[in-house]
Amino acid sequence: MKLIKVEHAYKIYKNGTTAIADLSVTIDKGEFVFVIGSTGSGKSTFIKMLYREEKPTRGKVIVGGIDVAKLRNSKVYKLRRKLGVVFQDFKLLPKLNVYENVAFALETLGLPSNEIRPKVLRAIEAVGLKEKTRNLPSELSGGEQQRVAIARALANDPKLLICDEPTGNLDPDTSKEIMKILDNINRSMGTTIIMATHDKDLVNRMKKRVLVIEDGVLASDVKKGSYKVHESVKDSK
Repeated sequence: MKLIKVEHAYKIYKNGTTAIADLSVTIDKGEFVFVIGSTGSGKSTFIKMLYREEKPTRGKVIVGGIDVAKLRNSKVYKLRRKLGVVFQDFKLLPKLNVYENVAFALETLGLPSNEIRPKVLRAIEAVGLKEKTRNLPSELSGGEQQRVAIARALANDPKLLICDEPTGNLDPDTSKEIMKILDNINRSMGTTIIMATHDKDLVNRMKKRVLVIEDGVLASDVKKGSYKVHESVKDSK
């Protein structure tokens, strides 16, 4: 089943810069896909189009049956309910504890309180923070804060999890722990994961499908387990 379908997508900014040029790709439900590319390649723009932070100038970007290009600003919530986003800088609310940070994401969607609690506890347990529900972000390590961010993104049982450089601020060992969590979420829950990263060792170790974007074009689409990132693209942040 095709969860994402991008057809001849372009993104041209007002200053004339072409970030994405005639990019077409499909991603099936349940896949784990890395997106890599050098600085300014269009990788981040591609990721942002998937959760409607950016709109394609022309072409189609269809996510979960929703055509992002035709989606009005007032209706973006319909897309966001279908997916979760994990950022590099965590974006946790400092005065809220772990439970409250995860619950806040569901409260903003208008879910009733009797539905929120079981969803929050399930998401927190999935990332291994069951014993730290009352801790504030300042009382957690960087890796634990990213786990909270993942739990928040998971809380509404999304079909799609978009991870934008989620290990960018973490040390190698902590990055491995985060990747184990994401891999388990993909395998056990069937959640589709799309992850932008600049960590070539991580990509090589995980052996997933890899999309390489260069100069706004899909330069390579390599099947699971057959791609090796070389030194020439190691700085793809």
